[in-house]
Amino acid sequence: MRKILILGATGLVGQEVLKILEQRKFPVQELFLFASERSEGTKVFFRNQEYEVSSTYEEFIGKVDIVFGCLDEALSREIIPRFKEKSIVIDNSPAFRMDPEVPLVIPEINPHKIKEHKGIIANPNCSTIQMLVPLYPLHKKAKIKRIFVATYQSVSGYGKSAVEELKLELEYIAAEQMVSKFEDSVFPHQIGANIIPQIGRFNELGYTSEEMKMLNETRKIFDDDSILVSPTCVRIPVFYGHSEAVSVEFENPISVEEAKEILKNAPGVILCEKDQDYPVPVQVAGKDEVFVGRIRKDFAFENGLTMWIVADNIRKGAALNVVQIAELL
Repeated sequence: MRKILILGATGLVGQEVLKILEQRKFPVQELFLFASERSEGTKVFFRNQEYEVSSTYEEFIGKVDIVFGCLDEALSREIIPRFKEKSIVIDNSPAFRMDPEVPLVIPEINPHKIKEHKGIIANPNCSTIQMLVPLYPLHKKAKIKRIFVATYQSVSGYGKSAVEELKLELEYIAAEQMVSKFEDSVFPHQIGANIIPQIGRFNELGYTSEEMKMLNETRKIFDDDSILVSPTCVRIPVFYGHSEAVSVEFENPISVEEAKEILKNAPGVILCEKDQDYPVPVQVAGKDEVFVGRIRKDFAFENGLTMWIVADNIRKGAALNVVQIAELL
């Protein structure tokens, strides 16, 4: 039985962690919840018991076994190191992902890295997780050389405020009213009935921080700096579920039939075998697996495959993955 603390317990990911802990019957002895001052005193139910959210975390230092970090990057950098001496922190933010002292773990791929932790284990980016879960067994078969990926990412990846912003804009659009740009808008442009080819900040090369995560995290998780990744990350007006169009060049030949046979038996993957049965976000919302469809020969590469990958970004892309890591501790 474990004593558990959730940092950011009232956000989308924190709430999903609670739900998954209950669904998977995780052995929780004691549960503590932290969130911002706005959530102070909020009542949360877990296994038919009421818990109160605290806006101070210092009182929990040294008192818990596992900390689930569901905070933004800045708060994570400030708070999480204070827990790593006496607890194991599984952090969902990007704060420590590329730290060479911190394992970056997807349980279906590199669970052996968990034992290397020094108090912090990082959870990868949502778009990276869902891309790599099906690509890893193919990589073992034919070795990946290059990945070209375009993501179509739901607004929930940003958080509750983005979900509310899309809801509001859709109400304006349905009423045939002009969508106003508010001072506290989450996105740089209207997201309702629109797409935005920017997630995160731009660097000097013209890539966004989200795109660089997909490159750097892929190399770290696969433990292979030779893999090339060309990503374009796009925000779309969908509430839950990320989609990805992925083209892969392999060093060795691999047929569509071989790839399908491998993915049929791959952990955490559901293969949508018929072309017309491709997955879409509304169908995968609330589900744990990564769904793969439209696997076909890529015309641009001799040893190439193209596929369509969809997953619930709040579950496998975040909350489920951290709980799966905790189950292996």
